[in-house]
Amino acid sequence: MTTKEAVFPYSDQVLRPLEPSPLFPPPRMMLPAQDKPARDRLRRAKRLALCLLLFMAGLSLLALFIPSDLGGGWVKGMIGAAANAGLIGGLADWFAVTALFRHPLGLPVPHTAIIPAQKQRLGQALGRFVAQHVFTPEEISRAVKTIDMAGIFQRLLNDPSISLPTSQAGSKLVPRLLSSMESGRARKLVIRLLPRLMGGQAASAVIARALNGLVDGGKHQDIFTLLLNALRDTLHQKESQLHELIAQRVSEHGGRLVGWAVGAQIASKVLTAINVELDKMGPDQSVLRLAFDEWVRVQIGKLQNDPAHAAEIGKAVTRLMAEPAAQAWLKDIWQRLRSTIIADANKRDGRTVLIIQGFLGELGAMLGQSPDMRDKLNNGAEAIILNALPSLQDSLSQFIASVVAGWDTQTITDRLELRIGHDLQFVRVNGTLVGFVAGGALYAVLRVISSQIG
Repeated sequence: MTTKEAVFPYSDQVLRPLEPSPLFPPPRMMLPAQDKPARDRLRRAKRLALCLLLFMAGLSLLALFIPSDLGGGWVKGMIGAAANAGLIGGLADWFAVTALFRHPLGLPVPHTAIIPAQKQRLGQALGRFVAQHVFTPEEISRAVKTIDMAGIFQRLLNDPSISLPTSQAGSKLVPRLLSSMESGRARKLVIRLLPRLMGGQAASAVIARALNGLVDGGKHQDIFTLLLNALRDTLHQKESQLHELIAQRVSEHGGRLVGWAVGAQIASKVLTAINVELDKMGPDQSVLRLAFDEWVRVQIGKLQNDPAHAAEIGKAVTRLMAEPAAQAWLKDIWQRLRSTIIADANKRDGRTVLIIQGFLGELGAMLGQSPDMRDKLNNGAEAIILNALPSLQDSLSQFIASVVAGWDTQTITDRLELRIGHDLQFVRVNGTLVGFVAGGALYAVLRVISSQIG
């Protein structure tokens, strides 16, 4: 057995009638109307073959009236034998050609009307032939290498008329993707993986990366300023309460007399000193701000380089995420983020569309700049197609057989006769002429042999 036979074994089971299936329902397709030039050409060829056949019949009749002694009997015998053989040959070929497409003279002779009777079998044989001898691994591999799938993808991705509709269609899938993530296996998987991802080194790495982004952009100082302003506002709102609280503490520790004498004064000085220190923290280059900046960078370094510290952070994050309040907060944030994403994804000119289109453009640029990436894409496409080829061959064979089986019998017969009938009529002509020549030659040979014996 050859390699090709081992991969695509030939089986007579393919010839069984193809059962309709949801995948390949019998298509009720009518072939297009016949073109007049082809029909006229076929009619002329039929007329020629018929005229030649009638000529042989007339010549056979004419031979009956030729005198037997003319030319020693050679003329009558030669013409009669040749004409009779030509007539028989023409009739035999007419029967054979006609039997391909219909019953000769309408008589249900066995093994006639071959194409109408065997249409389904012919369709299955055609499908099997195309699948096994045209769509071979060698041919498909050669075609894929010639096509350059990476080049096609690059041109499509760089074409705005293609990438924009694709991005808009992809944007429409985002809400469905989010819904699938919130239900079923995807949600369970996220719930199981999130604590692991946020624990240990993973959590510290995420936090360190986020803090690095804040520090590089100077955003940590904005947070520091926000905290200072919040603290200053709180002190201002609670100043009377703090003043009374400090005075009480002075009385408790120094006695009522000291509290009465200097308690209020000490409280005022303490609050004033706190406000002064807060004001010192305001300037961008204050000592406390620089110290805060250095402290943040040190903590980032510990998160990145100290496994023990990173593990502590991971455990803390895990404990925090286990709290019902934290889970409710995260759920609320997710719902708001989800609503925002869905609203934007439903816009034809939303940011989601722009992000997807930008990604497609970057991918196209990478394909144009990276030969290795192009080779990997081409090789991957070839491997996928070749792996799927056996099942595709079977589906293709069934598809072709189903299409042919669904064609109208009379229409397909008529169309085939228009395409090959012209040449078949010349088979009739040749059969008539060959019969005529063979009949005459056979008569001459037998006449010579007879004269020699006599």
